[in-house]
Amino acid sequence: MMHARNPLTGGLDHVFEPANPDEVAAEARRLRAAQPRWEALGPDGRAAVLLRWADAVEAQADAITEALSVDTGRRKIARIEVDGLPRTIRRWAERGPALLAALESRDRQSAHPTVTITTRHSAYPLFGAIAPWNFPVVLSTIDLVPALMAGCAALVKPSEVTPRFVEPLRASVDAVPELAEVLAFVLGGPDTGQALIAQVDYLCFTGSVPTGRKVAEAAARAFIPANLELGGKDPMIVLASADPVYAAQVALRASVVASGQACQSIERVYVAREIAAPFLDTLVHIAEAAAAQTGPFIFARQGNIVQAQIDAAVAAGATVLTGGRVEDRGGGRFLAPTVITGVTPDTALMREETFGPVIPVTVFDTVAEAVALANDSGFGLGAAVLAGTAEEAEAVGAQLEAGAISINDGALTSMVWDAENTSRKWSGLGPSRMGDSGLTRFLRSQALIRQNGAPLPLAAYAEDGP
Repeated sequence: MMHARNPLTGGLDHVFEPANPDEVAAEARRLRAAQPRWEALGPDGRAAVLLRWADAVEAQADAITEALSVDTGRRKIARIEVDGLPRTIRRWAERGPALLAALESRDRQSAHPTVTITTRHSAYPLFGAIAPWNFPVVLSTIDLVPALMAGCAALVKPSEVTPRFVEPLRASVDAVPELAEVLAFVLGGPDTGQALIAQVDYLCFTGSVPTGRKVAEAAARAFIPANLELGGKDPMIVLASADPVYAAQVALRASVVASGQACQSIERVYVAREIAAPFLDTLVHIAEAAAAQTGPFIFARQGNIVQAQIDAAVAAGATVLTGGRVEDRGGGRFLAPTVITGVTPDTALMREETFGPVIPVTVFDTVAEAVALANDSGFGLGAAVLAGTAEEAEAVGAQLEAGAISINDGALTSMVWDAENTSRKWSGLGPSRMGDSGLTRFLRSQALIRQNGAPLPLAAYAEDGP
């Protein structure tokens, strides 16, 4: 048996039985058997089923939200997550048929004069996902929905830290029998995840870099493609022409929403010296006012990691302007929005993902210096630039080594899902999960190469005699 901790009370108040490798394999066999029927429905048929699922999710929305709020200790964000799922399903159901139809090619002339080519596509039979605990509904379904639209069957393992939402979400799936044949969730820890990797044809994983490396190695041993989204250390550059008050407001929201437990959170801020004082004054003031708005650490151990990063930065000479101390309240672990300056570039707070509501602020003198500092990271998920004009911000953003750059805002990838982008460095591997490739990556191409003339004889390859 496994126990799940309540992040608000600290109590181990949920018990579940993890799926063992044999159970995972049995689910995979069941899904594989049904997948050809699912793919044969065609894009319009699958879209119609998905639209019914969107309705079923809305019918279960209160129950899913209630369970998710216990999983995460967050009520408002839990509701936002659940309300977003039907919109995601409908978006792919509406976009998918036209996108898939456009991929199917008619005969085209090859470079070889007597050969024509037709390309057809088929789905990877069984898609698999291993999801994290920070946004359990969103990250269990962000890849799942387009995979289903593409024609895959799907097997998903949500995090064992946040398992409660799965039962009411399953109820929405069971309400749509055609979908229940090709979609299953399995609960468990790393052993269950390893068992899932051994059974699927395409894997999506969201999580930390160390675990992502292990997942990538397991996927390589299984000879399956793997999409990895491994987090970030996103920088924000605030240029001298920016409004310091506006920039501080953006920095706070983009850094501490969901208590900073988001891969696209801004985790490093670089501000021009000319506006550093009003920017910091505003940021500290609004951070203190927002102290009651942040939720708990979902995973208790994360509080220890964040506190250790703050303490090491202070020991190396940094100054905490507000916040800075993880507190136990009623069994939950909380950290008020924390603004810290004077952090040296070699500390963990600037090198490693923090995953907490911490805003390290560094003052720069030249744009070249800011770009160099922002790019001095092993991560390359996203970034942000704020300036007096969008054109000025974009000119700097184009120099940053990240997949998605928010211009005059921050962390826009949490809201904008149709902007295709590719992560850099440790932040990810594989095609974009955003934009149209979010669906097309789940398709395999097959070329029908037609000879319309006389096949070449063996004599065409004959070696000259001695």
